[in-house]
Amino acid sequence: MPTGLRRYQQAGHLHFVTFSCYRRQPLLTPEMRDKFAAALEATRRSYRFFMVGYVVMPEHVHLLVGEPERRLLATVIQAMRQSVARRAHRNVGEAFWQARYYDFNVFSDRKRIEKLRYIHRNPVARGLVSAPEGWKWSSYLAYAKGIQGAVHIDTNWMARERASERKWLDAISQPAPPWSRPSNRMSSPNTSFTKRLKTFLTLCWVLESSVRPWSNAGFAYRFRVLASCSNTR
Repeated sequence: MPTGLRRYQQAGHLHFVTFSCYRRQPLLTPEMRDKFAAALEATRRSYRFFMVGYVVMPEHVHLLVGEPERRLLATVIQAMRQSVARRAHRNVGEAFWQARYYDFNVFSDRKRIEKLRYIHRNPVARGLVSAPEGWKWSSYLAYAKGIQGAVHIDTNWMARERASERKWLDAISQPAPPWSRPSNRMSSPNTSFTKRLKTFLTLCWVLESSVRPWSNAGFAYRFRVLASCSNTR
């Protein structure tokens, strides 16, 4: 077993995960592929993670998933694989999965598209079908025709991520707060209080500007009123 292996599973990335049947045996028969899909969907619901893409091949599986809300991804994969192995009814002592699995962090749109294409074309490349839509055990139809299968595919994952990112980019790209500009700086005998007040108002400004725009003039006036109160403390 390799040592020093590091997995980055709390980075907010998608993960391209691959694991194989024991000694690459074709243990995932059509019946077992159905059972795997059912176990994958149950795990997705239980641990709350986005399923962006998948394919179940006769001897291995590819997943493109988000990070779970509950537990680490490694724990979730282990639980799912154990669930499938129990359903296989193998003889005592016979392994179903290889012990290790491959986990690649997907942190760009280019890589996400590349991995999805690889997943969906895997059955074609192996000569199992002539076109991706001919393979029942993949996420292809969710993207091509909007048809959800046994595993719910979150095709809007990236759209939501981009919307959230745009919200914060818009917030930090707003004009600087009025009290941070040289023309609006004020001197106050209570320097410590004023600094804390500026820090607090700056944080409020960044948070609130992502929801609704503030009037610069109005906020500057509020700051002058609050800052003047520090002279009486």
